Amino acid sequence: MTPEFVRGISEEMFKTTMLVAGPPLLVGLVVGVLVGFFQTITQIQEFTLTFVPKMLAVFVCLFLLMPWMAGKLMAFTTNLIQQIPNYIR
Repeated sequence: MTPEFVRGISEEMFKTTMLVAGPPLLVGLVVGVLVGFFQTITQIQEFTLTFVPKMLAVFVCLFLLMPWMAGKLMAFTTNLIQQIPNYIR
């Protein structure tokens, strides 16, 4: 196993992680900012008002993007497994 191989696997792993984890995190961030802005305007300081909308938005995002996320993870895993015989000596 060469350093280039490890670097390539690490690069693909981080790229796949960012692609898969990015959309739900971004949705949670945007919804959190919007709810915080709404709370600032109305001066309503309720904990569930911040938690529930973010949770629902992230759940909907995961539900809608799950086939795409699973495809990305399957492609990464398949590529990794196919490369193993080339580097075992």
